[in-house]
Amino acid sequence: MIYLDGDHRGYWLREQIRLWLYQWQLPFKVVGDKKLSPEDDYPLIAAKLARKVASHPESAVGILVCGSGVGVSMAANKIAGIRAGLGFSGQQIKAARCEDDINVLALAADFLSAKRAKKIVRVFLETEFSRQPRYQRRLKQIADLEKK
Repeated sequence: MIYLDGDHRGYWLREQIRLWLYQWQLPFKVVGDKKLSPEDDYPLIAAKLARKVASHPESAVGILVCGSGVGVSMAANKIAGIRAGLGFSGQQIKAARCEDDINVLALAADFLSAKRAKKIVRVFLETEFSRQPRYQRRLKQIADLEKK
């Protein structure tokens, strides 16, 4: 399952992504408000989506959108089991999925064109974790940090 959400600054891009996911016939759910809410707060939005992803670690990923992408990334990463990464290129996100097994993609609506965002989302959804021992070891180290 793909969970999708964004704040008011990310609303237009979230809606674009929703359309792409529908066109690509992928299973997804919009987590929060179905309409633009100018007074929303990205930390609450990100935490709600991150909890959904964390509760299904083997079968769920998330996509979050805000103005800079940084805010939703920071907030999502406060939830145990979440590895959110800010996406700025397809190549970078391919590495982040393959090596770091990010499970939440954060996007910057104020700084990405729809064309670039579409490519990043596509790469995020199509790239799998490589499962190389060194990457697994590092993810375990991150999980251990969450426990402290």
